[in-house]
Amino acid sequence: MRSAHHSGDAVGRSIVAALRAAVSVALLSLCLAAPSLAAEEPVQTEASKAQVAKLLDKMGEYYSKAGTLAERRAAFEQLMQQTPGPSKVQIRQVDAGGVAAELIWPARVHYALGKRAILYVHGGGFYSGSLDTHRASAASFAKAASADVLLIDYRLAPEYPYPSQIDDTLTAYLWLLDSGYESGNIVVLGDAAGGNLAIQAVLRQIKLRGPPPAAVIAISAVTDLAATGASITTNAANDPFGNAFQIEAARKAYLGDRSPTDPRVSPLYADMKGFPPLLMQVGSREISLDDTLRLADRARQAGVDVTTEVLPGMVHQWHLFPFWLDDARKSNQRAAEFALQHFADKPRP
Repeated sequence: MRSAHHSGDAVGRSIVAALRAAVSVALLSLCLAAPSLAAEEPVQTEASKAQVAKLLDKMGEYYSKAGTLAERRAAFEQLMQQTPGPSKVQIRQVDAGGVAAELIWPARVHYALGKRAILYVHGGGFYSGSLDTHRASAASFAKAASADVLLIDYRLAPEYPYPSQIDDTLTAYLWLLDSGYESGNIVVLGDAAGGNLAIQAVLRQIKLRGPPPAAVIAISAVTDLAATGASITTNAANDPFGNAFQIEAARKAYLGDRSPTDPRVSPLYADMKGFPPLLMQVGSREISLDDTLRLADRARQAGVDVTTEVLPGMVHQWHLFPFWLDDARKSNQRAAEFALQHFADKPRP
């Protein structure tokens, strides 16, 4: 997400340096909500390191010369076009209260359409990402969680700045309620910038005294647009997608002159009281690592039931690549199980 005035070559050098950085990082904790359930600190396997290295090589092919936000938007689309598409699902285009979206559900016997739903808010720095980049991921969650997934095509910055993205997310959630899904059978899931939007939309729904969803899942979430976390610096050499220039460009495109510490744009500064159960997953190599850890702590202090997972050696939005990363398959399955645990109506065996 470098700003437009930085050259593609400079971005290329930055990414190449990141790709050459050691995949191995310090051991990290898998923090669960209940300390008594805490497991031993996981260590990234050699097989996992090799898989991540191959993924980074593939990413570098598309991002190495993408300097502007528009170029990075196109690079993301091109990268995801090389990945396997969805399978064993039904897909229908829908108008979710004026928000373009796709409703995706498992194509199997004994599946009850219209019972459980996941509202999927894609990532992409507020300025990129689409139905195409996240359709396969949404389909995998539909199958794993035995749920309908509403994948929304919310408006993007800079063409549509804040609060368009949050407006669209909340509109889609209200559309699910109006369509017959009960709040206790809806889980909101967002990755990266989508994690921010998912949390902010639910916070707004709580402030409006409307029924919140059963749970929220935030993967690689951007929770502090002021970028004050220590991992912004300490993970700079480990994260091929994040640096100060990229963060600043995306922030300006999304917020303009609005303060990044406004609790309406950065969940880290918001009052989390009354928030539903929250699962936060993040990779150890991400510059936004502290965005997850600090918000998780803040939410716990507010009485929220929080489960936090830190995945050793994983990069930003690793979960989009379960066909290349064993760790992505495993973490996505845990996320689906989290959704299943919180749906009021459980699926049939």
